[in-house]
Amino acid sequence: MFPIRDHNPSGITPFVTYALILANVGVFVSYYALFADEPALFRFYHDWALIPAKVSESGNPLGFVTSMFLHGGIMHLFGNMLFLYVFGDNIEEEMGHFRFAGFYLVCGIAAGVAQYVMAPYSPVPTVGASGAIAGVMGGYLLMFPRARVDILFIFIVFFKILPIPAWIVLAVWFILQLTGGFGTVTEGGGVAYWAHVGGFVAGVALTLPLWLRRGGPAYWSRTHGHPPHPEARYSLSQSRIPKVRSRR
Repeated sequence: MFPIRDHNPSGITPFVTYALILANVGVFVSYYALFADEPALFRFYHDWALIPAKVSESGNPLGFVTSMFLHGGIMHLFGNMLFLYVFGDNIEEEMGHFRFAGFYLVCGIAAGVAQYVMAPYSPVPTVGASGAIAGVMGGYLLMFPRARVDILFIFIVFFKILPIPAWIVLAVWFILQLTGGFGTVTEGGGVAYWAHVGGFVAGVALTLPLWLRRGGPAYWSRTHGHPPHPEARYSLSQSRIPKVRSRR
């Protein structure tokens, strides 16, 4: 079950969102051949990923930035870029191109710091844009809690697109990351849950001044938690196939 689009059309061309997607794809393509050579891949991650134990040992903060442009596989990249594509354009529109770029980078760094603080001596490389994208999702939750998000629900061979309010999608996602984070404290794991939590919290905090300038609770009262413009309508949301009665 994952989001495929929202009903919150952007009034601008989200150049920064598109540039970030291209940058992530481009970086991934540049080292994709290393997946056929695991030792070489881990040497690459050793140089450019966020490795908490390495930071504790050397104090080099470079990995906090470079790690957010690396991914552990095609599906890892695809999932992150899909979330960025769905939620990034609207936050970029609200913040402006340059502020959004700074917001994204700060959320990514905050995500890395959160992961580091929770496991400062972990030797496991942390890679992925999901911490920065979690910040975008946190900002989206604050600005548009009732915007509709289409969720693709897949169960074996059955699938259905369900429009669900953004606050439900994002709140459930955040709770899953939080519970997953506490689980890794005792059990370990391969997902950087605390990076997701840290990025999300940073996104909400950094978007708070913008929300207050819009009026805070009064902004929600004016918009009822929906985008301040007409919703997008998709043909798959409601079937337009006419019903034909069977003849007897």
